[in-house]
Amino acid sequence: MEQALVVEKLDKFYGKIHAVKGISFEVKKGEIFALIGPNGAGKSTTLRIISTILSPSAGRVEVAGFDLRGDPDRVRESISYLPEESGAYRSLTGMQYLWFMAGLFSGDQAVREQYISRAKAINGLGDRLNHKVRTYSKGMTRKLLISRALMTSPRLAVLDEPTSGLDILSALDVRKTIREFASSGSAVLLSSHNMLEIEYLSDRVGIIHQGTIFETGTPAELKKKYAAANLEEVFAEVAK
Repeated sequence: MEQALVVEKLDKFYGKIHAVKGISFEVKKGEIFALIGPNGAGKSTTLRIISTILSPSAGRVEVAGFDLRGDPDRVRESISYLPEESGAYRSLTGMQYLWFMAGLFSGDQAVREQYISRAKAINGLGDRLNHKVRTYSKGMTRKLLISRALMTSPRLAVLDEPTSGLDILSALDVRKTIREFASSGSAVLLSSHNMLEIEYLSDRVGIIHQGTIFETGTPAELKKKYAAANLEEVFAEVAK
């Protein structure tokens, strides 16, 4: 199966702090891969490097066949990134926000219309898109942001805590959207502290601790290996 993301021997130093220590993994086309670990393990640093926000100290990252160092613009064209702490412009309506963001990705009117149509189908906000973002609940705002991240049909979507702070029903909607997106053939790299979410969404999981990936496998494989009832128990064992 075609690989959407290849990470090889990735390192990141912040001064003398070795935050990411030679990690390697890949994400296949149509796959949802979860990178999980305790706070400070190197998850967000890894996601930000892949999203071209941070530069790696060493190693190789390839997205959709494009090298991060050699062709960063083509990498940016192939990905979308939704950070955990993100927001939309509160003074705009939801529709105005989507049009603004679509314009950053394409100058072609017809292409932007396709993006907007796709975003509307993803977020399901209907007439509320004509209201100011400041009137939205947290769940509505997150749905808007998810639709912004996925409306361009990126080859790889990087999602950091995609359902952070959402109620149960809103979280279920967002998870369903992510699964449907991956089923279309795009890849998803996500991070979450919600192990139930990871079990529900992920095809494979990488557990990172102290900057190193200790385990990689399907949720079922990891639970079997550690004789665990759930991923929380696996996580606790690996992160000791």
